[in-house]
Amino acid sequence: MKNQTTITEFILLGLSTDPWMQIFLFLVFLIIYMTTLVGNVLIMLVIKADSHLHNPMYFFLFHLSFVDICYSSVTVPKMLVNFLAEHKTISVHGCISQMFFFILTAGTEVFILSAMAYDRYVAICHPLRYMQIMSKRICVQLVSGAWTVGIIYALLNMGLALKLHFCGPNQIFHFSCELPHLLQLSCTETFTNEMVLLTSAVILGAASFLLTLVSYIPIIATILRIRSAQGRRKAFSTCSSHLIVVGFLYLAAFSQYTKSSSVSSTVLEEMFSIQYSILTPMLNPIIYSLKNKEVKTAVAKLLRTFKG
Repeated sequence: MKNQTTITEFILLGLSTDPWMQIFLFLVFLIIYMTTLVGNVLIMLVIKADSHLHNPMYFFLFHLSFVDICYSSVTVPKMLVNFLAEHKTISVHGCISQMFFFILTAGTEVFILSAMAYDRYVAICHPLRYMQIMSKRICVQLVSGAWTVGIIYALLNMGLALKLHFCGPNQIFHFSCELPHLLQLSCTETFTNEMVLLTSAVILGAASFLLTLVSYIPIIATILRIRSAQGRRKAFSTCSSHLIVVGFLYLAAFSQYTKSSSVSSTVLEEMFSIQYSILTPMLNPIIYSLKNKEVKTAVAKLLRTFKG
């Protein structure tokens, strides 16, 4: 180990090496990032400004939007800079820091989605006791619990990552510093890192997914008992949107974080990463908020206030 060179920075090769394609990708992802920021900030402003939206459902939407802004901002700004930069480098500690905040926000997001599923379960299956069960204290505890799980998950994996030694090569065939790619470049043994990553990803992923699934089973059973066909369609539309996004998010992230570090990067893997780390934060405001009649009314009211 004494004769080996210590790597101090990595090269992020990104999605393409073609200069014109990089400019095109820069514009595409800049639009996606700006849409993510504007959409989520707008949702947060609307929920804060409109007293009709001060209830548990929108409390969780507010925090989901905040997490989505953080989640997207961990990787996309550096990705945009690298599209235009000649030297697409990031320091080792900067790479590990990016990995830490990525895991933290991703872990927090999935458990906030689980809390939202539980909120819908109480609203649909126990409507008369909804405000009693989903008190402000319970809502704060659920969001705080989501952040706590995310922090523990990130600290656990970052602590082990800090012990890794990198002596070359230093090229990451990806647009961000995700832990599986760091493990591929380590000159030291990564078995413990892989086992901790696999175990923590499986436990946390399975726990959050099962919480969402268990919440939706009685919801679907209740919806099936609705006599109005229009009411059933509306309810199923809301549920299916939520479940589809959660399903794609879990499937893509699970495939990335449970594979062996010896498996090389593929186009499909990069598409999965784009889906769960870049597209999901952009789509969440549309799926969970902008399709909601109350939110659209509040947005229109807020825009009229600004114009006035």
